[in-house]
Amino acid sequence: MSQIDVPVMAQKVAQGKKPEFLFWVGCAGAFDERYKKVVRSFAKILNHAKVDYAVLGTEESCTGDPAKRAGNEMLFQMQALANIEILNGYEVKKIICTCPHCFNTLKNEYPELGGDYEVFHYTAFLEKLIEEGKLKIDKSIFRDKRITYHDPCYLGRGNDIYEAPRKVIQSLDGKFTELKRSKSFALCCGAGGAQMFKESEKGTKEVFSERTEDVIESGAEIVATACPFCMTMLTDGIKFRDKQTEIRNLDIAELVAMNLEL
Repeated sequence: MSQIDVPVMAQKVAQGKKPEFLFWVGCAGAFDERYKKVVRSFAKILNHAKVDYAVLGTEESCTGDPAKRAGNEMLFQMQALANIEILNGYEVKKIICTCPHCFNTLKNEYPELGGDYEVFHYTAFLEKLIEEGKLKIDKSIFRDKRITYHDPCYLGRGNDIYEAPRKVIQSLDGKFTELKRSKSFALCCGAGGAQMFKESEKGTKEVFSERTEDVIESGAEIVATACPFCMTMLTDGIKFRDKQTEIRNLDIAELVAMNLEL
């Protein structure tokens, strides 16, 4: 994999520079081997579009979302206040997130603790870059591919962002198809709300398995996701249904990075 130059906030500030955007990488982007590929793809896009950004690097910590969803409010506030001190210290005004959980927490829950920022989910940011002509898409790569999209709970129902990811996918000129349960009626992947970190509850079927059935029924060759939890669960679902040779699970950032006109 080619080297990607990712600017770090502390280094930029030491040079007397103040990046316009902070790219919040998130725990999955930092530690999960599969999702590292997604944040690399998004960093590649930011560099390609000449966006003035930086990351916190080792100064970034978890937003505290899993702790809050699991009911540990004290741990959440400890995490949040530590992050806010760093963000405010750098006078951060605008943040871009690849994870809807980080996005929701920074946007909706940090303000009451003193962290008031303009927060973008990367799909909305990509839509803006494409509309402004800063990203040119090679429409030939996925032209004959059937692509569907799974709505992350914290992006869709949680923050009413439905159209931006769809517009980005449709810009690829593939054969876009909706899942039978989509937008506000979409089925959860099964791992949000701290479910990723606990044992399964009693039942006859895993949520990710049922959601994968929706994907299979759609006839799509690619299921696009926009959340690290969704990527993990649907990838597991595809393997569980033994459909790895028929269906690929790719993040929207990966799809765009693969289709950039250089």
